[in-house]
Amino acid sequence: VQLQASGGGLVQAGGSLRLSCAASGRTFSSYGMGWFRQAPGKEREFVAAVNWSGRNAYYADSVKGRFTISRDNAKNTMYLQMNSLKPEDTAVYYCAVYDSGFVYYTGSYTDWGQGTLVTVSS
Repeated sequence: VQLQASGGGLVQAGGSLRLSCAASGRTFSSYGMGWFRQAPGKEREFVAAVNWSGRNAYYADSVKGRFTISRDNAKNTMYLQMNSLKPEDTAVYYCAVYDSGFVYYTGSYTDWGQGTLVTVSS
């Protein structure tokens, strides 16, 4: 699967952004997906995941209530709506295809997009 993440940018604290992840190469509705992020000097961490239908979503505690993951299987695209952004949300955000195992682990995912940078200023 090839993934193309987009939508990152510079935003002030309290603002919003919507990230997109366009997929190609395999039937989009056949797999779950996730968002991860990596801040400078830190390990990549789980943000959110969604199952193949979009009915089940999982969130890191740090973003719960502020971020919403969704997908449009007709458009082969996954989204991450980010509201009430904080400076600590600054990171490169990656989308990935879920394979198997615990959804919070990077090792449970196979194909990864190139990442999109989100910068939140205070």
